[in-house]
Amino acid sequence: MNAQEAKRISKFLSYVLRHDPGSIGVELSPAGWVPVETLIAAANRHGSPLTVEQLHEVVRTSDKQRFALSEDGLQIRANQGHSVSVELGYEPAVPPELLYHGTTAKFLDAIRREGLKKGRRHHVHLSATIETATAVGGRRGKPVILAVRAAEMHRAGAPFYVTPNKVWLTDAVPIGYIDFPKLR
Repeated sequence: MNAQEAKRISKFLSYVLRHDPGSIGVELSPAGWVPVETLIAAANRHGSPLTVEQLHEVVRTSDKQRFALSEDGLQIRANQGHSVSVELGYEPAVPPELLYHGTTAKFLDAIRREGLKKGRRHHVHLSATIETATAVGGRRGKPVILAVRAAEMHRAGAPFYVTPNKVWLTDAVPIGYIDFPKLR
């Protein structure tokens, strides 16, 4: 499978498994799972050709590891980023001292007023490294990296979760826990 085909499949899976499973007539379990056979049959019926081999390759080779297969390989789900109701079952975790959020300058005024909010998603997404946050922020333009004092937030009672692909999740980040960069 070439890179363009892998990207097409990854975008399709992200949309269906995170935002609109009904667009191809599938339903997610309460934990976000859908049987692989059901997903493939529905994708093919709705004009998005997909094979088991392609699905497994995208899950295995995705640089962001957005998807997970069940232990028996019979079900698939997105690891995070849902705008549909799911309960992923991640256990609370103790975050490192700092986590990072990649964004762009156009969102800074809103973040300075309101902090980081989850929007349509279930959680705010944070990265353990500046490099990952830079890649995330760079998807929409020149990245701006915010440092989040996660350990301090956690000590104050905020829950954190970490996904299998090492994305840190929390409900919101109040302004007082965000270190903004000095912009020139």
